[in-house]
Amino acid sequence: MPVTVRSFAKINLGLYIGPLRVDGFHDLRTVYQTIALHDVIRISMARGTGIEIFCANPRVPCDESNTCYRMAERVMEELDATGKVTIEIEKRLPVQGGLGAGSSNAVATMIGLERALKKHLTQPKRLRIAGAVGSDLPMFAVGGTVLGVGRGEEVYPVTDLESTAVVIVTPDVGVSTPRAFADWDALSKNPAELRSAWTGQRPVPTLVRLTQSDGSDRLLEVGRVLSAWLVSPNTGASARGRSRAGSLLLDLVRTGIENDFEKVVFPQYPELRDIKGALERAGAVYASLSGSGSALYGLFSSRASAAKAVDRLMKQGLRAQATTTLTRSQYWAKIV
Repeated sequence: MPVTVRSFAKINLGLYIGPLRVDGFHDLRTVYQTIALHDVIRISMARGTGIEIFCANPRVPCDESNTCYRMAERVMEELDATGKVTIEIEKRLPVQGGLGAGSSNAVATMIGLERALKKHLTQPKRLRIAGAVGSDLPMFAVGGTVLGVGRGEEVYPVTDLESTAVVIVTPDVGVSTPRAFADWDALSKNPAELRSAWTGQRPVPTLVRLTQSDGSDRLLEVGRVLSAWLVSPNTGASARGRSRAGSLLLDLVRTGIENDFEKVVFPQYPELRDIKGALERAGAVYASLSGSGSALYGLFSSRASAAKAVDRLMKQGLRAQATTTLTRSQYWAKIV
């Protein structure tokens, strides 16, 4: 019988891009957060050899270029396993949507193969394999609220946000992440760009020269403030007596989190900026592009307010759906 695994999506609570590294990647700082929207992955093992992928969505490659294929190759080798692997991908998440669908599919493939083969990888091996396949993959081997540094593959589980209502809007356009990074590099060479310096308070527009040095200094400051927020001495309780997990999200929003990709994606796709405004007008406490897009999300104070926002957005012709964030324990309880 096939092993069925839910492949959950993620959003980025802030995303900061550093200078281009010698290896061709950028240093990043972000807080990943898993949400309940998901694809479904089915893994089957049979006699023989090879890897086959099936997906009804024509935008999903079914050859060696698919991250699920590369993941299956590495897992079979690591577990010293033989047999024919069949991977069926039931797409519910957008392709090139910024929700990490392809990366999540690959990690779901790893987990499904472990169960199908009745063999288990240690967590360090999971993280090593995931990082070798792609930058966004390791966070899906952790789940919940995760600090991402390096090129995004270096991940640290942190205090989970409590379950929070989220509205996801998925436009028809797809945004290329490599193109978005290239546009960022072009922007960073312009010393007269008006940008916001992230200081841990509300962002104040400041004239910043985006040289390699300035970019590194900015990323260090972002890392310092995120670390101070995530590893607070008041982890046990907030000043008002609420649980720290319950106030983390509002604390983060008050710091003025940003997604750097908005500065290069919105000029290319102004309709995405309009959708962010629509989410805010619909009552979102905070709205943002996820990753490089094109999906946008809004955080809401309650499920009822999120449901009302979905009705309002759909009347405007937008494809919107309500969901919730997943804590780490919820993520692992629901994944299989």
